[in-house]
Amino acid sequence: MRLAWIELRDFRNHEQTRLDDLPIGLITVVGPNGEGKTNLLEGIAFLFLLASPRTSSAEPIVRRDADGSAYARGEVETEGGRVLVEVEIPGRGANRVQVNRSPVRRKRDLRRQVHAVFFGPDDLFVVIGDPGRRRDFMDEAIRSLWPLKEGAITAYDRVLRQRNRLLKEHDGRGAPPGLDTWDEQLVQAGAELMRLRSEVAARLGPPANREYAHLAGYDLAVTYAPNVVGDVLGERFVERLAARRSDELIRRTTLVGPHRDDLALAVRDMGARAFASHGEGWAAALCLRLGLATALEDEAGEPPVLLLDDPFSALDPRRQRRVGERLTGRSQVFVSVADEAHIPASSAVVLSVSAGTVRAA
Repeated sequence: MRLAWIELRDFRNHEQTRLDDLPIGLITVVGPNGEGKTNLLEGIAFLFLLASPRTSSAEPIVRRDADGSAYARGEVETEGGRVLVEVEIPGRGANRVQVNRSPVRRKRDLRRQVHAVFFGPDDLFVVIGDPGRRRDFMDEAIRSLWPLKEGAITAYDRVLRQRNRLLKEHDGRGAPPGLDTWDEQLVQAGAELMRLRSEVAARLGPPANREYAHLAGYDLAVTYAPNVVGDVLGERFVERLAARRSDELIRRTTLVGPHRDDLALAVRDMGARAFASHGEGWAAALCLRLGLATALEDEAGEPPVLLLDDPFSALDPRRQRRVGERLTGRSQVFVSVADEAHIPASSAVVLSVSAGTVRAA
């Protein structure tokens, strides 16, 4: 998979940026901090994800003094043909998206055709942050690997909200009327989501470990840690709900289900969240994304575009070289660096960014 060209207009600090004839291979974007390197990678990511990997709000994406909208356009070459993606991003309201000149309203319709994986410094919190960050990572992987199955995530969230509302608003004695019905839906939706998360860990865990072992010389253990465990998952889920019923009525919230899952990460046989050094945690976060890219290639039949924002900054020179070695041969990879000394020797193209202007270095 290859991004052939991209055009950004009024996107962050890129007033007008166009890059043509982008090759397969490693493309390095270099420049001082704050000049627009990350913004360029974010704009590329928008063409694949129809969302920013950095913010949930569109307002900061629109350049100051712009006419009210930012624009991202580009064409992706896939084994199934060329895909033209055009996105208008207003400061307020819904984005307007066209794929091959036809309107698209659901992100999954595009995600079935084009694939990208984005790594940024905030990914460190997948490793050292609270379990919610790792649950979000697993759900993002579900959307990437199986776009048509993302409904399992929204279905569970909907049931959980409704069940929690019922528990919170009930003032009577005993269980609120209708709780059994919501229990059934919680078990059904929750079991499906847990099965998908288990498959995510099974798919990306081994390649993430291979990347980490090459980088660090020892293993990264990636293990799904579900809140409900059992061979017959639905039955065990029902049993756990029954056992926690009195606690739920007291606390007025749901205490059993995948909203309490975790993804266990360990280096040197110790939990990464508590015991990993900063460099180990950074490397683990990067390798999780590389593992996801491998799993996505296995699932889709062609490699995704890799977007790596500042991946070398927390790594020592030896590990920087090893990451560069692993990126060689991974189809199309965009890497941003602030220091010219970090430009990988295998770079096919080097682009320099200054004040939102991109030039060949």
